Amino acid sequence: MKSILSAFVSLAILTGAMAPTSAETAQTSQPRNTIGDIKELAQALRAGGHVILVRHGATVTNRANTDPFNLSDIAKQRNLNDKGKMLAKAFGEAIRAAGVPVWEVYTSQFNRAYETAVLAGFKNIETIVDLSEGGLVVTPDENNRRAKALRDMLARAPHEGENDILITHKPNIIDALGKDWFDVKEGEAAIFKPEGATYRLLARVQMEDWPTIASSLR
Repeated sequence: MKSILSAFVSLAILTGAMAPTSAETAQTSQPRNTIGDIKELAQALRAGGHVILVRHGATVTNRANTDPFNLSDIAKQRNLNDKGKMLAKAFGEAIRAAGVPVWEVYTSQFNRAYETAVLAGFKNIETIVDLSEGGLVVTPDENNRRAKALRDMLARAPHEGENDILITHKPNIIDALGKDWFDVKEGEAAIFKPEGATYRLLARVQMEDWPTIASSLR
């Protein structure tokens, strides 16, 4: 069986990367032992029981959030660029083509996260503050609370036979999982398996690789 790491450098499938005993402790992002090829990952997702953590899609890099206290003014946010929109659509199409069941989709309140979910064609989308980027506009206590909330969501098992999707921001991911996640790219997904009160990282997948995962099951 061909290792996925030898076929796609950007797709890190791993096992043995167990989360600590407490879901409040950051988990390693580094791959250890591979668990087979793309098809095995696709079959695992099709069976359900996973939480897919996604950094929002690619954005316009010369824009900033100029009014972070008014999230209804989308024009003053950093939004998806054309590539981000295209890949978000392809991401959703690949999820459906692979027969991956999706139950709940939670996103940040910022448009770039919500639009990623909408363009992917997901249903049952809920925007929540727990996944919204805080940074310097909220207190350190609030940033810490959001980080814990994200870890708790990774440890929460979805509806039986389904997968949940969380779409958030790089700072939230780093705050929740640790500095090893500093390299998380726009559109990158991390697939976690909730296990009791904790979680296990199975794979990190770039958004452009999802069609390959879907095609492995054809």
